[in-house]
Amino acid sequence: MKRSNFRWPLVLEAPVEVADGAGGVRRNWIAQGTLYAKLEALTGREALSGESGVSRQPWKITVPAAPRGAASRPTARQRFRHDARIFMIASVADADSTGRFLTCRATEETTV
Repeated sequence: MKRSNFRWPLVLEAPVEVADGAGGVRRNWIAQGTLYAKLEALTGREALSGESGVSRQPWKITVPAAPRGAASRPTARQRFRHDARIFMIASVADADSTGRFLTCRATEETTV
């Protein structure tokens, strides 16, 4: 895999629960760093969510690997951000036997 294919700067964000002052919690996102990624669109679909439509686009996102437990290593339930676009990470696996890259399966949702 060529490093020149990694053109997308994505900010890796992790969720953190904070008190909302009324006895509940809300989710905030904390940046873990920027990774340069290769993005490949998979087959998307459109669905109804309440009264509006939602376009769900799955992505295969490849990033350089980081050691297990490192803040820069993506995990499920984290997300990538590129400007206003959000990619929710569903799974992470080694891209090949060398362990140099990770493949993340993520979904981007857009209201239509």
